[in-house]
Amino acid sequence: MPSYYRRNFIVNASTGAALAVLSADLLAADSPAATPTSPTTTPATESIPKASITPAFTSVHEPKPLPFNPGKLDGISEKLINSHWANNYTASVKALNSINQLIVTALNDANTLPFVYNELKREHLLRTNSVVLHELYFHNLGGNGKPDETVQKLLEDAFGSYETWEKEFRRIGSGLGGGSGWVVLGYNLHTGLLENYWLGDHQHSPAATFPVLVLDMYEHSYQIDYGATATSYVDAFFKNIQWNVVAFRLDKARELRALVNY
Repeated sequence: MPSYYRRNFIVNASTGAALAVLSADLLAADSPAATPTSPTTTPATESIPKASITPAFTSVHEPKPLPFNPGKLDGISEKLINSHWANNYTASVKALNSINQLIVTALNDANTLPFVYNELKREHLLRTNSVVLHELYFHNLGGNGKPDETVQKLLEDAFGSYETWEKEFRRIGSGLGGGSGWVVLGYNLHTGLLENYWLGDHQHSPAATFPVLVLDMYEHSYQIDYGATATSYVDAFFKNIQWNVVAFRLDKARELRALVNY
């Protein structure tokens, strides 16, 4: 499995749900196939690789490079993408690291008032979601905007037709124009539903939901190219969706739900 896909899958799973186990084929698709188990047999815990746990208070986040050539997008300029990456995404990475340091200091200070500490945790939530959502957004760009038949069929199963899914996704994005927020096509690991979600800002995230396709609707994501015309930006976004990434995320989310079954 390419290193990007492995890293991107781990990032996806960390958004919306804290999951304890990952099947071998999710993180090592090039490894030999596991021996099938009986439907009535639960695999031994030792046979299922587990993602490592990174220390919460001492972790240092680094900006991830763009996975595509920013000068090759259709209708989204290199200037816009570079500004978005450097001024918004990277700033959130730096802010998250700073907030983590402040949290450690506040936690070790017995005089820190609980409501003051919670303000830091609120900012921690905002910055974490900003970093993760930006990384997912950038990594589902750089394609030709043409979904394959398998993805179209899954969207048809979920929404009645591909056109219905697209209409709703676009409408949510247009409704966020001039303000802030995200549109997320997500697969809920608890309910098994594939749905479009409105995220009014970085604080909103549907529980136990694996992001499949992410659209940034903050003004910084389109203002340089389109001013206040958010709908034209949404059009350009659709031209550049990396659908093989979307298909990969959705495939692994479905495998993950079958594994955890909770």
